[in-house]
Amino acid sequence: MVAPQIAPYGSWKSPITSDLIVAGTIGLGQVRLDGQDIYWNELRPTEAGRNLIVHLSADGITDITPPPFNVRTRVHEYGGGSYLVHGGVIYFSNFADQRLYRQRVGEEPTPITPEKAWRYADGVIDIQRQRMVCVREDHTSAGEVVNTIVSLSLDGSEVEQPILVSGSDFYSSPRFSPDGSYLAWICWNHPNMPWDGTELWVGEIKADGSLGETWKVAGGLEESIVQPAWSPDGVLYFVSDRTNWWNLYRWQRRQAEIEPLCPMEAEFGSPHWIFGLSNYGFLSAEQLVCTYSQGGISHLALLNTTTKQLEPIETPYTDIGGIHTAPGKVVFTAGSATEPTAIYQLDLESQQIQVVRRSSNLKIDSGYLSVPRAIAFPTENGLTAYGIYYPPKNKDYLAPEGERPPLLVKSHGGPTASTSTAFNLRIQYWTSRGFAVLDVNYGGSTGYGREYRERLKGRWGIVDVDDCVNGAKYLAEKGEVDGNRLVIDGGSAGGYTTLAALTFRDTFKAGASFYGVSDLEALATDTHKFESRYLDSLIGPYPERKDLYVERSPIHFCDRLNCPVIFFQGDEDKIVPPNQAEKMVNALRVKKVPVAYLLYEGEQHGFRKAENIKRTIDGEFYFYSKVFGFEIADEIEPVAINNL
Repeated sequence: MVAPQIAPYGSWKSPITSDLIVAGTIGLGQVRLDGQDIYWNELRPTEAGRNLIVHLSADGITDITPPPFNVRTRVHEYGGGSYLVHGGVIYFSNFADQRLYRQRVGEEPTPITPEKAWRYADGVIDIQRQRMVCVREDHTSAGEVVNTIVSLSLDGSEVEQPILVSGSDFYSSPRFSPDGSYLAWICWNHPNMPWDGTELWVGEIKADGSLGETWKVAGGLEESIVQPAWSPDGVLYFVSDRTNWWNLYRWQRRQAEIEPLCPMEAEFGSPHWIFGLSNYGFLSAEQLVCTYSQGGISHLALLNTTTKQLEPIETPYTDIGGIHTAPGKVVFTAGSATEPTAIYQLDLESQQIQVVRRSSNLKIDSGYLSVPRAIAFPTENGLTAYGIYYPPKNKDYLAPEGERPPLLVKSHGGPTASTSTAFNLRIQYWTSRGFAVLDVNYGGSTGYGREYRERLKGRWGIVDVDDCVNGAKYLAEKGEVDGNRLVIDGGSAGGYTTLAALTFRDTFKAGASFYGVSDLEALATDTHKFESRYLDSLIGPYPERKDLYVERSPIHFCDRLNCPVIFFQGDEDKIVPPNQAEKMVNALRVKKVPVAYLLYEGEQHGFRKAENIKRTIDGEFYFYSKVFGFEIADEIEPVAINNL
């Protein structure tokens, strides 16, 4: 056995390279069942970030979507719910033209919607009337886009798309009752986001397929309803946070009463950034399978809908979602601290779990893998915040005696989201080179109840920044990390938190912003419909509270920013346009603060191409090596850094 080498943190050589990450990792999501067959959406960085549908049948695994088709909808820009399967026929949204296509397995896709500036998502089949009902986003007119729920012919023979539901700013989750007599859906209006307040409606389907009488079941301005679903016996289930936690409820039309199923201080739902989320599914009218989160950790369970007894299903996974059911089995996505995200199939009779598809087949020696732990730490106003801490780990190295590792604090996007506890090669990239990592679930994050989520109301750029700062200080004061080598990074909203922390605090010595916000006014006036009023609750109404937007925008306070920053940006980003980064970069260049800027052609909000993912991972590490002056063991293409 070879004794570990003594080498400074950051200089350790690791087998977890950027090439390994981009070549050995795919994205998995949107699991669907059609009978016993399993389908899912796969994002492949090595195919220029193309999304395709993959099919598992008795004959094995098959790629369904031929190139150049890219299965991705741009409704709400974030998408989700981009395809559905029924009777062996797939209906999907193609990214390039946003038209819906019909494809039978083994055949070429054919369009079923016109060449028009319409986008589609979250479709469901109306079996009785042989049509699809889905959310449509209309971009044909000037001004704000129009969202409705429409009806489509399955073969594209009907040009007209009758509007079934309209009048609200946003819609999601159209769902037919088992007998096709009723349609349920969720709607909400500006300035609410779907985790602030939504309404659950039901309408009766008339003989001609249009909606008759409609009525509101639940919800309002301060109640978030998500994931409606009909049980096999025609009872409407949904998730509501009316008691602070997203819990399960049901509503029976004849009784017109809302009944809680399993009241718990746990989250049975999650924020609807994308369409098609599914945290539960029915095995029968008397039993469903669900996942719920407590303290940032996911659990799987059976719920008896008659006795309301919850029976845990033991699994080794800490991050579970995408629940779908078929007779005798459950299919779901899951990951853990030591297992990358994968699609699994659980046989309920034998309790055996089988892997359907892994996001990575890489086998990495555990000696290079950091095992995280959940931490709670004190923050402002006597409150507690949370995070996931990863210490450095590499079996081949030890640091010189007395040296403490640099710490990378990660600020997740959203900001109404949360960090995942699933195995993350990008985090292991850092820890195996000698960095510690703290992934912060700052106030405003989901998974800890509505009250915790609402800590950020009116205080974005304050609470999140304080929690990231206090998490770093907590670890430094405990002696686990070097308080003089604290850095922070984040993407999108996390990029804003990063820039705010670097500008308005002096805790961090450097940072990296991935398509992050520097000018809140620009974000309020130059973004897409879904988020166009998001800042009303996070900051305040605009322009009435313009003072707050200016006060919390890093771009206006470059005189306070005196540490190096690297920016990564896609040139086609509609959510946070490139000028957000470029204003900040130019200001730092003029001020002679070390700064680097990488702009990627053809990328949107989040990078999907392998070469750009690789460049981003390595570029950030290279940047910190120059800032802190440590030698790196990797051959990395240099990044041009101004003023250093």
